[in-house]
Amino acid sequence: MGYQAPMRYGYHCEECEEAIWPATTRAELQWLKNRMHVVREVSQHIQTGLDMWIVEGLEFLEHHSGHSVILARKP
Repeated sequence: MGYQAPMRYGYHCEECEEAIWPATTRAELQWLKNRMHVVREVSQHIQTGLDMWIVEGLEFLEHHSGHSVILARKP
């Protein structure tokens, strides 16, 4: 058996055809998408900052606000 790379998941904007692939799990990406308002609020009150995947994902979701953004698997 050969080496099989782990699945990569990310966000894909169906309207702009843009995608990102943060270094995290599908479950965490779904969690962020469902709780953007909470993450945005928390980020204003913490000193140490957020994990990079959260920052990257939040920026993408905010940039594509109002668009059809889906979770995608990287081929």
